[in-house]
Amino acid sequence: MGWRYKAGLVLIAAVVILWVSSAEVTQGIFVDYKQPFAVTYLGASLMVIYLPIAFLKDCMWNLIKKHSRKVSDLKNNVCHDPLEFIEGQKILEMEIQKSFNRKNSEINLLEHEEGMPLVSRTQDDGSIIKPGKEMTTKDIATYGFYIAPLWFVTEYLSNAALARTSVASTTVLSSTSGLFTLFIGALLGNDSLTVAKVTAVLVSMAGVVMTTFGKTWATDDSEVNTSSTSERTLIGDLFGLMSAMTYGLFTVLLKKFCGEEEEKVDVQKLFGYVGLFTLVTLWWLVWPLTAVGIEPKFTVPHSVKVDEVVLANGLVGSVLSDYIWALSVVWTTPLVATLGMSLTIPVAMLADMVIHGRHYSAVYILGSIQVFAGFVIANLSDRLSKFLGL
Repeated sequence: MGWRYKAGLVLIAAVVILWVSSAEVTQGIFVDYKQPFAVTYLGASLMVIYLPIAFLKDCMWNLIKKHSRKVSDLKNNVCHDPLEFIEGQKILEMEIQKSFNRKNSEINLLEHEEGMPLVSRTQDDGSIIKPGKEMTTKDIATYGFYIAPLWFVTEYLSNAALARTSVASTTVLSSTSGLFTLFIGALLGNDSLTVAKVTAVLVSMAGVVMTTFGKTWATDDSEVNTSSTSERTLIGDLFGLMSAMTYGLFTVLLKKFCGEEEEKVDVQKLFGYVGLFTLVTLWWLVWPLTAVGIEPKFTVPHSVKVDEVVLANGLVGSVLSDYIWALSVVWTTPLVATLGMSLTIPVAMLADMVIHGRHYSAVYILGSIQVFAGFVIANLSDRLSKFLGL
């Protein structure tokens, strides 16, 4: 478990707190300004600010590398005679070649003695040793164009669910994305199905089911308009489940595009292009959504206070937290990051208890504990597989 993986776990914990806080703020926004599309569009479009930051970072890095190269060349010219340097380089190359030939002969002898076919291992491991192809700006922009609609749909469905049901219910349904992430990852060849991973998902899903059947109530709950409230809650639950599906697909694609440690694509630049394409190409979706009755008629916020809250929530709840979440996916694994997001269930439960005075049954609390257990098993899946010989 390297430092990036450990840092990814810390980022997951930070994102859980940010997402639950943002969900509570978003639900509060919908009391005065019930416009899920506007909130989603603003939050996703604001990610365009990562583009100038990423390009400025690249310029500074290139200047530093250029300066370091000049300093290194000067030192080499001063400290070494050119003829001695070339002669030493030739001797070093000869020694490396001898060592390589000796190791190859040893490998071939071992394979021959064991009755294995004489196949060079360097061919099999070439894909591992070979450095990843550096993506151009055009390639990164193309990836951003592909995944921008998927990310926007995921965010919109989540916000639409928040507008119709509680934060706790939305987080419970979003936590089912672990199941979709596991099987989509296996289908696309981005992950492998192991007993430990399947167990982690099943334990987490069992916890989600327990929280679904667990009772919750608040002192200010009203029994007025029960039928309309039930209908709104059902639609909100449907949106939450659909968001979990698209979230699982997006998580796997993000890992596939960016590689193990961002060796393929810079996450910051990728999310900048996602914001750019959302800003330019997805604004028109408000019209069909309004026409079919999913989205209310568009209006602008009626007060400066609401404007400020919506903007601040977009910057923190979308721009900052989504970028941190993307890094956690790349630095750990899609499955670990997804099950880590399931920790929003116990955190959302505590938030609802403190903010709204909501009460939870023992079944709900045990389910939350089980969700956390699934996250722990997912992190220890490789060790468990080796220990059990699976």
